[in-house]
Amino acid sequence: MKTDEMENMLVSGLVKWFDPTKGYGFIVNDDGGADILLHANVLRNFGRSSVADHSRVVVQVQSTARGLQATEVLEISPPEGDGTPPIEDLDADIIRQLDSLPLQPARVKWFDKAKGFGFANIFGHSDDVFVHIEVLRHSGFSDLVLGEAIGLRVVEGPRGLMAAQVTSWDKAIQPTNVELFPSSTQQNDDLRDWVLSRAAE
Repeated sequence: MKTDEMENMLVSGLVKWFDPTKGYGFIVNDDGGADILLHANVLRNFGRSSVADHSRVVVQVQSTARGLQATEVLEISPPEGDGTPPIEDLDADIIRQLDSLPLQPARVKWFDKAKGFGFANIFGHSDDVFVHIEVLRHSGFSDLVLGEAIGLRVVEGPRGLMAAQVTSWDKAIQPTNVELFPSSTQQNDDLRDWVLSRAAE
């Protein structure tokens, strides 16, 4: 029994680095010891394609012949910030009141990490939403892939709609998120059906 307990540990730590292109990264255990391998497949099972360096994570860890490996991601928290907005176009008041903005399901239209930005579309809306890489990092992501399902909190920026926060898909489709379906219009009924059908996948 003791061996099983050692092979399946609950660990908290900081992401040392994660490279979506390589498909893996490492976590520094808060309790010390060897770094923990975080594979892209394990991260995908949590609904994410990437995680920003210095994000705080809670993972299940197993000891293998090659060392410690994360087998399940249970929680990801963005890197600690100093309270300042990630980009100038976002007012400090917006950052303080992020939780009051509706969280909406969206898909990545395209994102270029080298350019430092990309666009996403909220379900039921054709307008592009600008996603800046610093907002992405501030939200705990390091990259986005084409077609990835995400949650967005959106504001009107000086050049159009822009993401103020990016979250994992599951947070944007939780039933408790009443802002998602504010009234009983056909569009909102379609949105509800679409979200619930994907929640069941």
